[in-house]
Amino acid sequence: MSTADQRHVPVLGPEAVEMLAPREGGTYVDATFGAGGYTRLILATPGTRVIGIDRDSTAIAGGAGLVEQAGGRLTLVENRFSRIEDICAAQGVDGIVMDVGVSSMQLDSAARGFSFRFDGPLDMRMGNVGPTAADIVAQASERSLADVIYIFGEERHSRAVARSIVAARKEQPITTTRALADIVARVVRSKPGDIHPATRTFQALRILVNEELDELEQALTAAERVLKPGGRLAVVSFHSLEDRIVKTFLAERSKTGGGSRHLPEVAQQKPSFELLNRKPVVAAEVEIEANPRARSAKLRGAERTAAPAHLAPSSSPWPRLADVLRGG
Repeated sequence: MSTADQRHVPVLGPEAVEMLAPREGGTYVDATFGAGGYTRLILATPGTRVIGIDRDSTAIAGGAGLVEQAGGRLTLVENRFSRIEDICAAQGVDGIVMDVGVSSMQLDSAARGFSFRFDGPLDMRMGNVGPTAADIVAQASERSLADVIYIFGEERHSRAVARSIVAARKEQPITTTRALADIVARVVRSKPGDIHPATRTFQALRILVNEELDELEQALTAAERVLKPGGRLAVVSFHSLEDRIVKTFLAERSKTGGGSRHLPEVAQQKPSFELLNRKPVVAAEVEIEANPRARSAKLRGAERTAAPAHLAPSSSPWPRLADVLRGG
């Protein structure tokens, strides 16, 4: 397999598509198109149709060749995956696959500013609109920065990092990935073999810039509304915050019964999903050796029942981008 082909094999790709069980004549959504890895695997089943969604215009442009190869079976849409319902409103969907988080292509591009491994502009946007990570570190209050870094990055030293960022920006604007990484490294110590001191701070800012947890929550509820009875959902996540959202959503939507022998039966909506796996599918050692990013991947799936979709959850208690930029 060539290097070009290898990049089209997503983490847990065969396992996720096997979970979808694509069939001839079915319509499937690759909600995070990226390099088209899941789409290629789905299109390998003759007669399938795929709608690929990505908010990154580079990914959409890069998929032009695959659209041509697919001979009318692939449609690409530049949009957020939380908009699945709008994109697929006119048709029922037989399966949806989501690979949550930043893609390897984005991480490996210095110009995108996602990684401290390369010096580049402090951007971190998956799309080309909205505030950048540089805007956040320039405008957010010290308290907001600390909250974001603690909640989204799970960084124990979040207060010290926020304090250091605010002190540094008084001297000069923080506009590059290297500048921010150096600021964080001065207050977060690491031992040999540990992750880079800036890893959690960069993760936190990326999640906030792209509103990733809100997007995931909205995408899951949208998937529930567009999947046909018997349609399947497969989600690959890469850190505990994402996996917790997916696990909680599927657990609530697949819950049966209510009440107890001491209390009357509680009125409860019928399950809208049936779990396909109780424990997440994880990558085999051979895949982890080939791609270390696979080490943290977890795959969860469920099949849509004929029950009506549940009400969307109320707003979750994590920081919102607009509030942080207002200094709240």
